[in-house]
Amino acid sequence: MTDITLLIVDDHPVVRDGLRGMFAAEGSGFRVLGEAPDGVRGAELALELDPDVVLMDLRMPGGGGVDAIAELTRRGARSRVLVLTTYDTDTDTLPAIEAGATGYLLKDAPREELFAAVRAAAEGRTVLSPAVASRLVSAVRGPAPVDRTLSAREAEILALVAKGTPNRAIAAELFISEATVKTHLTHIYAKLLVNDRASAVAAGYDRGILGRG
Repeated sequence: MTDITLLIVDDHPVVRDGLRGMFAAEGSGFRVLGEAPDGVRGAELALELDPDVVLMDLRMPGGGGVDAIAELTRRGARSRVLVLTTYDTDTDTLPAIEAGATGYLLKDAPREELFAAVRAAAEGRTVLSPAVASRLVSAVRGPAPVDRTLSAREAEILALVAKGTPNRAIAAELFISEATVKTHLTHIYAKLLVNDRASAVAAGYDRGILGRG
């Protein structure tokens, strides 16, 4: 079976040494071709050495990982990039995946999980740590759409407000409490993106809820 070849890109020598030693000690299936201290040199070496997998840190002086990933993607590099970092914020994960990273793993991942991730990346399979996967799913789904349509009762109350009817009179006319009227008004303001009665009436006419102004 052919060894999976690796390039390690990280600005910390101790981390590079540790990873190199880890994969060398495995002794079955991995071979480190080189190391780089930043993204710029990492991209150059990846194009030169053509490893199966690039283990890429993200935040590095002299050239970050996202730019390096984007450059390798632009150049059509064969190498798969597996991000290996301590950061899992949206500002780190999303740009890296969008740039073309095959996987994203945190540095606290267990040894066997890292080995499995490298093997999967070499095969072109996406590898994501649970925390990162959760963030990506949330980002893709995005916030639930807000329904800004007024209910029949809210439209009825807005029409009375447009006539200058005070809350107490609205409550009496609709046989509801004044507190309920205030609650409905709060919902109306939120849906119309306004803060007061006058603005709500203006928005109501603008949207056609109250007909023509």
